[in-house]
Parts: sequence; structure tokens; C-alpha cells
Amino acid sequence: MTAADFMPDEADIAGIKSNLAAYEAERASAYRQVRWRVPLFVGLVLVFVALVAWLFNRIADPYEQWFSTPHVLLYVVGLVAAILLYFQAIKPTSTLQHRKTLLPIIFGFIRDMRYQHEVTPNSFDRLPRETIGTFSTKRFDDIVSGRYEGFPFELYEADLRQGTGKSGTIAFKGVVVAFETIVPFPGILVAARRTDKAVGFFRGMFASRMQELSCGVPELDAAYDFRTDNVEAAQPLVSGRLAQALTWLKETWPDDPARVALNGSDGFLLLPQTKDFFELPDISVPLDYAKHVAPMISDIGALLATAALVRKIGATDAAAG
Repeated sequence: MTAADFMPDEADIAGIKSNLAAYEAERASAYRQVRWRVPLFVGLVLVFVALVAWLFNRIADPYEQWFSTPHVLLYVVGLVAAILLYFQAIKPTSTLQHRKTLLPIIFGFIRDMRYQHEVTPNSFDRLPRETIGTFSTKRFDDIVSGRYEGFPFELYEADLRQGTGKSGTIAFKGVVVAFETIVPFPGILVAARRTDKAVGFFRGMFASRMQELSCGVPELDAAYDFRTDNVEAAQPLVSGRLAQALTWLKETWPDDPARVALNGSDGFLLLPQTKDFFELPDISVPLDYAKHVAPMISDIGALLATAALVRKIGATDAAAG
């Protein structure tokens, strides 16, 4: 199982490039309009304000020129008008809805692709809290869902925090991939980064129902804290396919260790990271497939390849396909 198995084929890539070219032509046209609309719209306001102020000065007392009540009111109205006209001037680019338009194009190879923004993902309530700990605030950015290579998934950016301000802590910040497993797990199984904080958390709030396991791979046991409420069902998975998935993930995403969770028929892959996973250049920058799009598709392919491996946990080789 490699990320290449989840990359779009040549036909899909050709379709993506064609749609990007059409978008790029529209973007370039809109940006050219904005370059003359902004100075024209705002400039007209400034000229109008200056002309009216000059007329006020013609009839005002010399000591009240420029700073009299009519002048101040004129400046306030002019400022508000300039702001409103500025947003009207940039409307050709804002109506393109840069990310909302581009992501469906970039991920056009995903069947039944759906894009959402800043809403709670459908799968989030089923994510075991043992994976992320406690949090008081949650924020979700981009959400992409669809079906690829035979299985549905939901991929989203999450920022979960406990507390506010400088005293607040990050429970999780990164990308979550939710998917349906081939064989449901009879309970909850979690593989989270092993830290003193995580150990204390598990031994506290969830110690009564979650037991610790070992996968038998020293490197993984040193990096991960495996917990479950069904040891008998979890042990062969932790020592088998889950260990394989985590080994693959460590090679593909060498930074902060990922987290994996199973909850019945729901599987979750959590990748901590601070950068914007769906990062795109500013709308004024021409979009380049090799520089801006291909790396994002490659990252998605790696995530889906790992999710496909994790979802086979507990399945027989024949069922896993």
C-alpha cells in the first residue's frame, strides 16, 4: 500500500489541469479588473470629499476651515463610503470564492466530493474523546468528504483547545480522517502519542475502563500509548495491522506522531500539524499545478493510503481485498 495507489490517474490529472486553466483565466481577468477598480472607486470618493470640503471652506469662518463640524461629518461619511466602495471594487475576486472554488477542482478525482467550511463534521461526535482529551473550544476549517478507491471518508482540519488565552492548552490541532472500517471493532481502541500528560490523562479520567497494551515493536511502544476497553479483541490488532499502519505513517509523516482510533465501525486517523493543510496562494498569485496543487494531492494520497490500511484492521486477507 503506497500513496501512489491513491493518486489520480492521467485522465483525472488532465481534467484537473483543464479546470484549473479555466479558473486561472477567470482569476486573471478578475484581478485585472480589481487593479483599476480599487483606485478608481476609492479615488472618486477622495475627489468628492476634497471638492465638498473646498466648497465648505468658501463659506466657513477662516478659523473653522478643515475642522468644523460639517468637515468632520464629511470626513466620516467619506471614510465609510470609501470602505464600502473598496469592497465593491474587489467584488470580482471575492465572488470567485478562492478556496471554495479551487478545492473541488483540485480534488475532482474524488467521487461524490463535498466541501464545507467552519461547520462541525458529521463524524466528529463519534471520535473517541480518549484520543484527544478534554477541550472547551473547537474550531473546524476546511472539510472535504467523498468516496475514493471503494470507501467513503471525511477529512477535516480541527483546532481543539482547553481554556483560553496564554493559560490555554492545545488538545489537538491538525487533520482528521474519518472512515468506515471493513470489520467493526467491538469497543474502543486508541493509539495516541505517549507523553506524561497523556499517561496522566488516561490514568485519571478514563483509567477505570481503558487498559494499556503493547504492540511488541519497541520503537512504536516508546512513541505510542495503546489503550482499549476490549483487550482480547484489541491485542492481535495492535500487534498486527495497526503496528503496520503506524510504521507506514511514521515513514510518511515523520514529524509529530499521528493518532489512530477505532470506535465500532468508525475509524479515525489524526495527524497533528500547525500549518494550513489546504494552503493555497493568494488570489493575486497565478496557480501552478506542480508547485501548488501536486503536493496537496500527494498529501491527500498519503493520508488516504494510510486510512485504507487502518480500515483493514480486523479484516481477513480475503475480506480486505
